[in-house]
Amino acid sequence: MLQIHDRIFEPYISKKEISKAVKKLAKNIAVDYKNETPLFLGVLNGSFMFCSDLLKAYQNPCEISFIKLASYEKTQSTGQVNELIGIHENLTNRTVIVVEDIIDTGNTLEKIVALLEKTSAKTIKIATLFLKPSVYNKDIKINYIGMEIPNKFILGYGMDYDGLGRNLSEVYVLKD
Repeated sequence: MLQIHDRIFEPYISKKEISKAVKKLAKNIAVDYKNETPLFLGVLNGSFMFCSDLLKAYQNPCEISFIKLASYEKTQSTGQVNELIGIHENLTNRTVIVVEDIIDTGNTLEKIVALLEKTSAKTIKIATLFLKPSVYNKDIKINYIGMEIPNKFILGYGMDYDGLGRNLSEVYVLKD
């Protein structure tokens, strides 16, 4: 058990399970883009650990950049997505792979895709470590999924609860 602020969390997904999912995603993306140099676009702050491990496992040429949007307050999505750090790279004729730590409702993803569609990117693909299919309600295709999980609040491996827990190497779930 682990206490963060006023909440109790329990172990949920081990380092070993995370590593296996990340390596599988890197391999699948590498097969699909072996003849290209994609730009991985990490969504901060949550994806920083996933991005790091994904790119270490990805053995082909690539580039990395980041975008930062905010939609959470404590353990709940606010329903509004605010752009905090935008895209500054030239995406003309580039393959862009959006790297998300977790996709639940898809509100943040929808905002990112809308921003990217205004560029001249050749292809926009989506990679996420975690997907909550029971609450995902957008028509945007998720191309690479590490694992599907139920609609429970998780933290660790980049994800936080009110600013804390991002540095945990495993994923914890909010205890009922």
